[in-house]
Amino acid sequence: MTPTSVLVPTLMRYACDPAQSRGRRYPETPAPTRSDFQRDRDRIVHSTAFRRLVYKTQVFLNHEGDLFRTRMTHSLEVAQLGRSIARTLRLNEDLVEAIALAHDLGHTPFGHAGQDALNECLKNHNPDSAGFEHNLQSLRVVDSLEERYPSYNGLNLTFETREGILKHCSRRNAHRIEAREPGGVAQRFVDQSGTLEPWRQPSLEAQLANLADEIAYNAHDIDDGVRSGLLSLEQLQDVELFRLHSLQALQQHPALKGRRLLFETIRLMLSAQVYDVMQATRHALNHAAPQDLTAVRQQAALVCFTPAMAAQSAAMKRFLFHNLYRHPQVLEKTQAAQQVVRDLFAAYMADPAQMPASHSERFDGIDVVHSKSAKPERVVADYIAGMTDRFAAKEHARLSGKAMFAA
Repeated sequence: MTPTSVLVPTLMRYACDPAQSRGRRYPETPAPTRSDFQRDRDRIVHSTAFRRLVYKTQVFLNHEGDLFRTRMTHSLEVAQLGRSIARTLRLNEDLVEAIALAHDLGHTPFGHAGQDALNECLKNHNPDSAGFEHNLQSLRVVDSLEERYPSYNGLNLTFETREGILKHCSRRNAHRIEAREPGGVAQRFVDQSGTLEPWRQPSLEAQLANLADEIAYNAHDIDDGVRSGLLSLEQLQDVELFRLHSLQALQQHPALKGRRLLFETIRLMLSAQVYDVMQATRHALNHAAPQDLTAVRQQAALVCFTPAMAAQSAAMKRFLFHNLYRHPQVLEKTQAAQQVVRDLFAAYMADPAQMPASHSERFDGIDVVHSKSAKPERVVADYIAGMTDRFAAKEHARLSGKAMFAA
């Protein structure tokens, strides 16, 4: 029997059409069998930074267990959710996937703990520093830090993928990017008078990748929290989003318990949020009636939850913040991870020769991301941000003689 073919839906008029892309920073001949957004996705998957995500913390440090999420598995889950929603809404699936797979490329080892520590190091070293932003670092990775091609640094991705990667940006960094790339990926953060303009939006595909990130976080952090023993099914009953779908799971399967009950509840939660985004976004699009991508950029965000689901999602995030991310056992590891980053930063600033020559030689070289000399602290930050958890811990042990984490 011949399997039924799955038809790819025609893109909506306000979706990103690769044939209408604003292009790459360095012009290239189009690929004969792939769209520009497919090509972006493939370059991201084959990058060094993407491979490193498999050993970078999501919530639990890489050495704490084989089944906890990492930045790579998180990125894959975001891509899957994003593609499912994009297909139904007739947005560009390939662009959503490319943004989702690249959105965390700039994350430091040890997750948000490492990011906070590196930001602190940069600010303490130079009060005028722009600090460390993982979204901007992801852009630095794809624009400059990857070294795979003979004619340019970076991956030379399309404007639309780069725009989606830069999900957030401080005023200072937005001005710096805009000065280098007028009307480019930071334009929506800065208007002509120099003030932030938060109502200007990226593409619908970028908005969708952003919301898929939030959906994935809530679901897999519940799973990892229960697996770790730091959260219980009983605790989670206090959160409406979980309780409603746990009751639904038990109504359909009264004998369910333990991990099967957890998995079914999370599955129902994910489905409910995905269908909610589809419903709310369709409603927003029908109301706004954008005629093209330009009109999308002038609207408030159109990819959204309904108000009820937005409230439930926010309540889940607050619960996870207080009961998982701020759990004493997590904080203990967080503090150790931050000390590793601080010590590495101090060691490399004091003796750059401890870094590979390919990094130390960048001191006072040309930083193609900011179009100015690369200050030593930024080179050190780039090196540390690119580390995996285990490499950072190994380097720290080599330089300090201390083992911060039990094997």
